[in-house]
Amino acid sequence: MIEATGVTWHYGVNPVIDGVSVTARPGRILGLIGPNGSGKTTLLRLLYGALRSRSGQVAVDGDALSALPAREAARRLAVVVQETGGETALTVAELVLLGRGPHLSTFQRAGRADHEIAARCLSRVGATHLSGRAFAQLSGGERQRVLIARALAQQATHLLLDEPTNHLDIRYQHEILHLVRTLDTCSVVVLHDLNLAARYCDDLVLLGAGGVAAAGTVDEVLDPAVLEPVYGIGIRRLDLDGAVHLLFHPIHQSTDERTAA
Repeated sequence: MIEATGVTWHYGVNPVIDGVSVTARPGRILGLIGPNGSGKTTLLRLLYGALRSRSGQVAVDGDALSALPAREAARRLAVVVQETGGETALTVAELVLLGRGPHLSTFQRAGRADHEIAARCLSRVGATHLSGRAFAQLSGGERQRVLIARALAQQATHLLLDEPTNHLDIRYQHEILHLVRTLDTCSVVVLHDLNLAARYCDDLVLLGAGGVAAAGTVDEVLDPAVLEPVYGIGIRRLDLDGAVHLLFHPIHQSTDERTAA
């Protein structure tokens, strides 16, 4: 479980995250949603310790994140971020093997079991064929899958992902999020696509104006009356075969125009 209580972050004098509290529960996927600039990535960085809040605290399974040694934090938290560069000279197999680092002592070399775990993780994201390629030569979508494989190789109990479907085509968007659903982890995912959030998340936190505009289950948060004031767009919700689907339209568009379309 990850619990953030009253966390805050300012860029200059402007609060991006202001006294926010969220809880990510074991075995569930918490989605962070909201418009551009609402603080989704900033909140995620606070949750895994890349940023340290000026107030409140973040706890992982009841332990203050700020008090955990780096190696122990890495055994608990695996992170996939967007901005990882492609300048490394490592091959894909070597990069994924780095995920085993938290389980090795300072001068210990990766063993056969570590290589096998890394290979299985590449297979799980459909990237075994990339193992001998240089990471720097991959496309954006290929890099994303490899970075997720590295996080899986870490075998952490908590997985945090910043827009993991970025650069991926529709097939891999669904395959990656389906994979996350199958993991026995506490997962936190930043997503722009609300329909992907509806399909794969259990709980949602909707951010807006520096705070939490809504929090709860997918059914509770993906309510047009809740979403429209935050996103500034008209939303129609359809519940089909037990799943939520959202349709979007300019907020000034009339009902007759939407029906005709």
